[in-house]
Amino acid sequence: MSLHDHYMQRCLSLALKGEGTVAPNPMVGAVLVAEDRIIGEGWHESFGGPHAEVNCLHSVAEKDKYLIEQSTLYVSLEPCNHFGKTPPCTDLIIKYDIPKVVIACRDPFEEVNGKGIERLREAGVEVITGVLEKEAIECNKRFFTFHTKQRPYIILKWAQTADGWMGKKGGDRLLISNEYTNRLVHQWRGEEAAIMVGTQTALADNPALTNRLSPGTSPVRLVIDRNLQLPAQLHVLDGAVKTIVFNTLKQEEQGNILYSRLSNEKNLLPQILQVLYKMNIQSVLVEGGAQTLQSFIDHECWDEIRIIQSATAAPAFLNNEEGIAAPLLPASTHISHEKIKSDSIDIYTNPHSISSPASKYLIS
Repeated sequence: MSLHDHYMQRCLSLALKGEGTVAPNPMVGAVLVAEDRIIGEGWHESFGGPHAEVNCLHSVAEKDKYLIEQSTLYVSLEPCNHFGKTPPCTDLIIKYDIPKVVIACRDPFEEVNGKGIERLREAGVEVITGVLEKEAIECNKRFFTFHTKQRPYIILKWAQTADGWMGKKGGDRLLISNEYTNRLVHQWRGEEAAIMVGTQTALADNPALTNRLSPGTSPVRLVIDRNLQLPAQLHVLDGAVKTIVFNTLKQEEQGNILYSRLSNEKNLLPQILQVLYKMNIQSVLVEGGAQTLQSFIDHECWDEIRIIQSATAAPAFLNNEEGIAAPLLPASTHISHEKIKSDSIDIYTNPHSISSPASKYLIS
């Protein structure tokens, strides 16, 4: 591993400390190196707060400040060159007379994309780019997907029996995953901006879709209810968490619940994604049911699939017209396999996703 790779890896480790607290901003880490040692480091800690570069420079001890003018700044994402909630980081770098900046990758956000690098070079700063670029994009795959594809990062999740069934038609809920994987699912909820279910799942399972078993906040709840047939007493309509109900009948806000009216077309998915993009929702965990999940697969609109499979087969009566079959796994790249007691968890990525090992994505 080169020295550039070594210090950039530290930047990425620092960046991940901002997971769950900086969205919709990207996670960013910065390290300042002089005389072959780190004299300062920092990360973007909270949305609206100081950026990684600011925290890094402020962390330099008084006895080391004279070294800043001969240092190299490593940063996992291109420094901003515009006024947002904070001043431009490029101005700060230039003010401190830092002679060299090493950047993992360009920022795809329109206000930044290439402008920060250009500003630094115009000021005489030596800029090196592309160090651990792939790893940096993976770190912020939600942010990159949102800004390059103009839609949220989509994760499809379902639980299935050993023989491929995920539910029972029009009846009682089929419990598949164990208590340990249930806790993991709540952790997943806390990592995403929003969580989605369709009408039938809301009716059959009456899920709360909140993060109750893991640290972190609950995601925005997204419910597809084309004809507004869901009864008000369901958990998803209790107003406890911000909820968006996609329908074709009304546009209205009632406390924590927003009814988002869509045109009455057969396929609502493109409209839903457009609304989520405009609302700056950068990631969605789709928890079902089968019809909703299949809609995303059919339209090739997904980035990850997470399948929890029980070691137990479904009751015999489900193996006919009574059962709801799990979606068929589309062409994908298998990323990981894990066993948690009686359940196995497999994660796949879309070969065309920004974060997939098979992706040829490059920042232009």
